[in-house]
Amino acid sequence: MKKIFLLLALLITIFSCKRFSNEDKKQDNTTRIVCIAKQYTEIAFALGAQKDIIAVDVSSTFPPEAKELPTVGYHRALSAEAILANKPTLIIEDNNIGPEHVVTQLKKLKIPMKEFGEYSKSIVGVDSLIHEMGSYFHKEKQADSLCNNLAKDMDKALAEAKKYKTKTKVLVIHYGQANNVYLVMTNKSVGAKMVEWAGGQLSIDDEKGMRHLSPELVAASDPDVILLTDFGYDKLGGSLDKIKELPGVGSTKAFKNKRIYRIEEHDLVYLGPRTGKNVLLIQNLIHKDEAK
Repeated sequence: MKKIFLLLALLITIFSCKRFSNEDKKQDNTTRIVCIAKQYTEIAFALGAQKDIIAVDVSSTFPPEAKELPTVGYHRALSAEAILANKPTLIIEDNNIGPEHVVTQLKKLKIPMKEFGEYSKSIVGVDSLIHEMGSYFHKEKQADSLCNNLAKDMDKALAEAKKYKTKTKVLVIHYGQANNVYLVMTNKSVGAKMVEWAGGQLSIDDEKGMRHLSPELVAASDPDVILLTDFGYDKLGGSLDKIKELPGVGSTKAFKNKRIYRIEEHDLVYLGPRTGKNVLLIQNLIHKDEAK
């Protein structure tokens, strides 16, 4: 798992390196919030509570406006210097930041740190988180609206999923290919829950949310659909000819039936106010031309 974490940190940092030169356009803010949690960032923006957020971690990629803010680095590989350079009056984090010595240093400096209630990988948990953040930022009405829309979208997706006769077998390839070994999501991931809600199932079982997979095992899993996250898909230019060159992929039903689709990585790794819409998007992709 440590190797997967290091690979993720490296890829995210490389892909986001230009964000380190983002200008601080809120230098006059007296309240200066550094938000180090991608789901908190999205919810804050959705609530309209982003005015005092002056910096984020590199995993905060939605909405697009978040990527225009200065970044303090990857949330599990932070440096105190990068955070302090933004002169925060408050750090919002989700108890998933590191390394430990940096967290200890920040606490010794007595910079206020705010963590919201335990984040749950369920719609009920997201609903609670949105309401808690709405109350904290005095955006209660906006929180109610977000949760109502989330519930409507989820009800629609779950009702639609019941109409399909079989569950589509899906393989999610995260970041494309690295040294002939793929990084894929498993049945223990947040993405697996979303695919299930959409009426599908992931083709890879494991005890951890992500694992490395050889080309041979990719071929053996033989998914009906492959969802290729944006980094890998864009790197290949979305070309089926290029995708065919990926070892193990060309022999799958997904490739033969031209059922390989692009999906944004951030839409699959955490739950938030757009989860219902994202499940509907997944549903549309994995059930194209399927009989109900």
